[in-house]
Amino acid sequence: MTHGGSAPAALDAALERIAGCRRLLVALDFDGTLAPEVDDPLAARALPAAAAALDALQALPETFVALVSGRSLESLAHVGQVAPGTPLVGSHGLEVRIGAGDPEPAVDDADRNRVVSLRAALAPLVDAVDGAWIEDKPAGFAVHTRVVVSEAAGALQRDVRERASALDPGLTVRDGKNVIEFAVRDATKGDGLRILRDRLGVDAVLFAGDDVTDEDALRVLGEQDLGIKVGAAATVAEHRVADPAAMAALLAELAERRRGIVSGSTR
Repeated sequence: MTHGGSAPAALDAALERIAGCRRLLVALDFDGTLAPEVDDPLAARALPAAAAALDALQALPETFVALVSGRSLESLAHVGQVAPGTPLVGSHGLEVRIGAGDPEPAVDDADRNRVVSLRAALAPLVDAVDGAWIEDKPAGFAVHTRVVVSEAAGALQRDVRERASALDPGLTVRDGKNVIEFAVRDATKGDGLRILRDRLGVDAVLFAGDDVTDEDALRVLGEQDLGIKVGAAATVAEHRVADPAAMAALLAELAERRRGIVSGSTR
């Protein structure tokens, strides 16, 4: 098995083990994991090989595929282009949608007022930096600096952090790759992954992600699960692959192995 080079024997063994579990959840970050990072977030799409692998996994019995992202559910559904009914976790675990009837996240008037007030205070700082922009979310917003020159990006992130802390010390602040996020409600991808596990009643979880916030999900995995880091950043995961192309190849192999096991068990 190769994923951007010969994969360690330990990853091969872990993939074989997870392929044989009775009920499996494959939960995946989107940007940088299934899709290459792009300057326009709404233009991001999963690699064709990754999309094909997800379709193959979803077609298998007792196999669930979910996307877990810092994006809002609306944005995630747009870029993910997954089959209807695919479980989605957005806004770092604040939004969880497993079925069409799932309620929207509870954000009261006090929360909304905090978000509106903070956004109004930080927007002039963001507007003054070429290429920076604000992504609105149900209980907060993110300041993106992907296309901002490095020195200006660092200065903007420092300035908005200081202003936000002075105005609303109770905020949850998250750093990601080229982004800083402010939220008035606290949730993590780990919280979202726990909800998926409980609601779907699975025996094991494969989770993969590339960003700092994905570490929250990787930390809640158990011994029967499989955590994978995409890229070279520091991680608590035991296994890693090089990039989204390598992740797509791993998912395709998982689908092939699981299909063989399922077929063999039904003969």
